[in-house]
Amino acid sequence: MHPFRWLTMAIFALLLAACSGGAPHDAEVVVPPGASIAKAGQILEEKGLVSASEFRNQARFFGSDDPIKPGEYRIEKGMDAGDILALFQSGKTIQRLVMIPQGMPSIMVWERLMAEKRLKGEIPVPAEGSILPDSYAFTTGESRAAVVKRMQGAMDKAFAELWAKRSPRTAVKDRNEAMALASIVEKETSVPAERRTVAGVYTNRLAVGMKLQADPTIIYPVTKGKPLGRRILRSEILAVNDYNTYSMIGLPKGPIANPGKASIAAVLDPEANDYLFFVAKGDGSHIFARTLSEHNANVQKWYALRRERGEME
Repeated sequence: MHPFRWLTMAIFALLLAACSGGAPHDAEVVVPPGASIAKAGQILEEKGLVSASEFRNQARFFGSDDPIKPGEYRIEKGMDAGDILALFQSGKTIQRLVMIPQGMPSIMVWERLMAEKRLKGEIPVPAEGSILPDSYAFTTGESRAAVVKRMQGAMDKAFAELWAKRSPRTAVKDRNEAMALASIVEKETSVPAERRTVAGVYTNRLAVGMKLQADPTIIYPVTKGKPLGRRILRSEILAVNDYNTYSMIGLPKGPIANPGKASIAAVLDPEANDYLFFVAKGDGSHIFARTLSEHNANVQKWYALRRERGEME
């Protein structure tokens, strides 16, 4: 490079440093996809951080050729145009997360997304069982529809991988049946080691034509999966609908929640056992039985213990 060019750039650098005091305050800035250097400079100027011309000149004369990356960034007080340009080129964005726990019904996924004020846009309640429970990163100003699309894409991918490895023992014939049974397993046990055992119980019941009698299927038509907040009524146990497995044989017409990968895997590869019954022990786990008489004895035993502990009236 010609010496005069070096001198010109050195002088310009000194002038740029002299006129820039750095960002006067902390701020969060969103760089949209496809934004140019000029657009990013305009955003920074509107936020009162650095002037657009200062940012453009920094990029033109001193910045690398790396592109700026979209996302949400945290600008700290004192950062100059060069610091901000390097940050935008690094892609070190703010990581905001929305967490969807295993077994959350779609109505509550919808409520969680609608309550997140950093997201925008209206969405319908997602189809039950279409969301993969996980933590999802998002950017301020992103549409809720885009976040749901990622959640559903993750479920599509996970299910395809698990379905390809399904066992001949599985009782389900398609995705809807798999998601329906997996959502029941998800709701019935919170103990990871029990998922395949519980899946085995329901697989055995389906094989012999027994009712599944899963309490969560009673609740779903009443609350769409939200907590009931009270005891189940006798009328609800006897209610005839497309979900209540106390009043019909077979699977409900669809899932009652969004199951996690472990519960889906459990119903696609259930434990090879001969259990037909199980009862809650009060600590989240269950005791399993092969015969009705064995089951009734377990019920009496564990109900008595739970009454002693004050867990039941």
